[in-house]
Amino acid sequence: MRVFVTGASGWIGSALVPELIGAGHQVVGLARSDASAAALKKAGADTVSGTLDDLDVLREAAEASDGVIHLAFKHDLAFSGGFQDAADADRRTVELFGESLAGSGRPLLIASGLIGVASGRPSTEADGRTPDDQSAHLPGGPRTRMGTAHVALALADRNIRSSVVRLPPTVHGEGDNGFMAALIGIARDKGVAGYIGDGTQRWPATHRGDAARLFRLALEGAPAGSVLHASAEDGVPIRSVAEVIGRHLDVPTRSVPAEEAAEHFTWLSGFLGLDSPASSERTRDLLDWHPTEPGLIEDLDKGHYFRAGGQ
Repeated sequence: MRVFVTGASGWIGSALVPELIGAGHQVVGLARSDASAAALKKAGADTVSGTLDDLDVLREAAEASDGVIHLAFKHDLAFSGGFQDAADADRRTVELFGESLAGSGRPLLIASGLIGVASGRPSTEADGRTPDDQSAHLPGGPRTRMGTAHVALALADRNIRSSVVRLPPTVHGEGDNGFMAALIGIARDKGVAGYIGDGTQRWPATHRGDAARLFRLALEGAPAGSVLHASAEDGVPIRSVAEVIGRHLDVPTRSVPAEEAAEHFTWLSGFLGLDSPASSERTRDLLDWHPTEPGLIEDLDKGHYFRAGGQ
């Protein structure tokens, strides 16, 4: 297939591009900078220059493709207080891809999130599929991104092989600058590896190599309207994560009371307080996806998150 990928030079995209090319697909990546274009070309992909705001560029690239994988999100805008604007841009992009692919039967995959889909029990691919089934446990912003996932699923009715790949809050691996790196940075700054309450809150997790392989399998074979869970591990206790961080940084590990969490963990506190495990049993059965990369604790114990100059 000729596959158009947004976010192709990002954290997951940079693992997905070689995964796709290795399977015989041609990749066209959206590049918003010369550096991104150079990295994609080095990986063997073709490029188009633009951002999520360049709707004509997105439309033309989608129409010329055999399938689209949408990974890009305006994270810099979202984490600087503009989550709603970032979510609106994400929805516009998915709607545009829907217009471009309607009636073609071609695949459209989008990335979404797993955290907060259910609380206190492992969520499944059957949860959160409709607007009436949105979780009440999500921090305010991500609810709008779940709405974009509903838009994507509805495109199955327009003869588009649309799928939503729900990603864990930590898609880990060497070079990760996401939630794990932020948590380690807070532990460095505070001199303590913290967790909220008793630390039994669970997060699903997957290595980015396993996530990339799932996107490729979904592109090739996921039925229209599929919800897929990229959780290699159903739920890793946050206390276990904090204990590894404390050991590697040689700082104490301790509980942070819920009433102090916002001050201690800042923007991360609303996520750390969620017990949000997730099952991927249906995804594994549907696509024969079998994660093979290291789990989160093993990956943290490799030490690359803690090297000098890291987060």
